Amino acid sequence: MAERSTAAVDVADNSGDDPLTAKAGKAATDGVAKAQAQAEKSAEDAENKADDRQNGEQPSIETPELHSGHKLARRYRLEECVTRLDGFSSWRAVDEKLRRAVGVHLLPADHPRARSVLAAARSAALLGDPRFVQVLDAVEENDLVYVVHEWLPDSTELTALLAVGPLEPHDAYQLVSQVSQAMAAAHREGLAHLRLTPSAVLRSSTGQYRIRGLAVNAALRGISAERPQRTDTEAIGALLYAALTQRWPYDSDAHGLSGLPKGVGLLAPDQVRAGVHRGLSEIAMRALANDGATASRQEPPCTTPDELAKAVAAMPRIRPPEPEFATPPEYQRTTYQQGTYGRPPQRPGITVAQPVAAPPAPLESRTGRALKWAVSALLIAALGLGSWQIADRLLDQTKGTETPKDLPSQDIQDEKAPATGKPVRIVGAHDFDPLGSGSEKPEGIKNAYDGDLSSFWNTDGYYSADFGGLKEGVGMVLDLGAPQQVGSVDVSFVGHTSVELRTAPAGDTTAPTSPGAFATQTSGSGTKVTLKAPKPVTTRYVLIWLTELPASSEGNFRGKISDIKITS
Repeated sequence: MAERSTAAVDVADNSGDDPLTAKAGKAATDGVAKAQAQAEKSAEDAENKADDRQNGEQPSIETPELHSGHKLARRYRLEECVTRLDGFSSWRAVDEKLRRAVGVHLLPADHPRARSVLAAARSAALLGDPRFVQVLDAVEENDLVYVVHEWLPDSTELTALLAVGPLEPHDAYQLVSQVSQAMAAAHREGLAHLRLTPSAVLRSSTGQYRIRGLAVNAALRGISAERPQRTDTEAIGALLYAALTQRWPYDSDAHGLSGLPKGVGLLAPDQVRAGVHRGLSEIAMRALANDGATASRQEPPCTTPDELAKAVAAMPRIRPPEPEFATPPEYQRTTYQQGTYGRPPQRPGITVAQPVAAPPAPLESRTGRALKWAVSALLIAALGLGSWQIADRLLDQTKGTETPKDLPSQDIQDEKAPATGKPVRIVGAHDFDPLGSGSEKPEGIKNAYDGDLSSFWNTDGYYSADFGGLKEGVGMVLDLGAPQQVGSVDVSFVGHTSVELRTAPAGDTTAPTSPGAFATQTSGSGTKVTLKAPKPVTTRYVLIWLTELPASSEGNFRGKISDIKITS
């Protein structure tokens, strides 16, 4: 059930239509009900039924009878039916060619909405924005139309998050910021959602929000709107309202949330629940208000996702909460005698005191005696070696202190001083993301130090230069194989990037697992950055720590390292 709630495209939300699409949904439902009623009438009502169809009402359509194990295109194997409604069905399936889970929408090719579903799916696929669940395929084959999309088992529906309680201010801020920016980008390409409900928004394990069902959910249900941008903006406002209050901002229950009391109108979130962030409360009201300004600050309403995204960007940034450290429990001494093994069974109501055997005195066991003999032998050997070294040094003092003629006059210690400015070989490297999911594109790590400027290692995509406010940075740890002297590190980036040079303590034989365990040597920014330590430092592990990312051509922010060189 958990997997279904987090990965399936819930185009058939039985909790009720949201007010944004109530009229469109009601029209489609009334048409189906009328057609079913007319089908049960006598033959003399057939002409009336035909007239109703000409007026735009849709007859009841049977969903294709498919079953688990059925294959589409000899590739997509259906596993579990998630939704079956109004002539279409949604499935969890397996792409046997790429060995991954996918989702599939199915409907008959003669379904009245089959053409619009295909068109919507193909338009959404062309967008290619990673903030949306991607459409992978849209095909008409064997009297069937099916749409294949991503399946995200590691993400959680906003519906499930709100079932636990309202979101923290930072999480609600990230929700409205990321969703409004994504929908603004979609509308610039002429795409609308029109069914942006809590079940259509997913939060990944890294804290990023993704939207599913862009254009496709509305096409499957036959939903349209005269002002699609206003419709999607109001839907984002409803999502933010629910995230702040755990209530649906209308007087009807929907999406597993209780509505507002009837007859009181649209209350501001900070009037519904104590402790709501004032700025976010005003943003929600500006997105929900259709006419005029909101009551609190007389700000104009936001009528498009782009206006809403700009309003969110203009407000002071909300920082994530500080991590809470629980006090460790007091140490409790335990003994081997606490189990019940070997004890006689106790009768109910009778407490029998069990004798506890005292542990043997230190060094009185067989192992302790052997340890005493071993320590004694080592002490005797150490005393003998020390006596021999003292005698040898006394004899050397009688031989004089002349330096042999064949030795150079330079101090012998100079031979041990390491040379500077020489290249230091990088033996290995690994990605470093301790503040996030723990993985940051490990498959491309070698491209960062292979000497080829045309190849590079890149980070995940984020929605702002500061990692979407999710973390302080990411990077990679370079392994020099053994403690080496590091004087400077040259890093080549694709795009203007901010970076810090950090080093592990000289005695560490394994790489530290947190950024704070590395010592920060210096920082810089640019496309070609030379990071020179204040003085040469000896270390085995070098951390290249990215703190600010450049904008990428994919529409997000992504760090890219094309080359790294280390010199002593």
